[in-house]
Amino acid sequence: MSGKVKLNQDAVVHDSITLSFYNRMNILLVAATAKEIEPFFEYYRNTKRSRDIDILITGIGLTAATYHLSKQINLKRPGLVIQAGVAGCFDKKIALGSVIIIKKETIADQSVIELKKLKTLFDLGLVPHDQFPFKKGWLENNNKLLKKIRLKKVNAISVNEITTSKQKIKFYTGSFRPVIESMEGAALHYTCLMEKIPFIQLRSVSNYIADRDKKKWDMKRSIINLNKELIKLLEAL
Repeated sequence: MSGKVKLNQDAVVHDSITLSFYNRMNILLVAATAKEIEPFFEYYRNTKRSRDIDILITGIGLTAATYHLSKQINLKRPGLVIQAGVAGCFDKKIALGSVIIIKKETIADQSVIELKKLKTLFDLGLVPHDQFPFKKGWLENNNKLLKKIRLKKVNAISVNEITTSKQKIKFYTGSFRPVIESMEGAALHYTCLMEKIPFIQLRSVSNYIADRDKKKWDMKRSIINLNKELIKLLEAL
């Protein structure tokens, strides 16, 4: 993707005391693929670096994201992790290209269909609902910084298999009421909660769940908008 990303001068976050802490710390920017943050690369190359930012491309999926994020944290512990990427959306009232923050995550397909009902590992009694880092079966981000970011906050699910069937949509919406689906979000939440590292998951809506007609997707706009908000956030930190 070519062309510079224009910056909106409206600050995303504006608490100078809080943000000065993050300005002094290393920030780890994480994405599943380089394409998703390609506009950021251009901005970063052409901007005087005022803070310590590392970039990690994990690869797609929960397994790859967990492994590479954990390895990077062990090599150099960051003060803040930001995961940026595109995602599918369950709510068609949310426009394609919208950028949102994920508040809570869980792994939807770490479950079983039993008597025509989806049951999670928590429902089956295999894992306690409140076993750390879970709270009532969710991986919740309670970082105070989220309240200062002027973007919609929603709940999301992570999956190993992209959701395409109406039956699974019914199971997932009935059990989790998610807005967003990705393949790496829960890896970020789980790893950072376990390591007690502040984190932010930033997602841009590229498509609606189960719609596999890519002509109806808006990958270009979702990536542009994602990177605009990412740059605004980093400029404000």
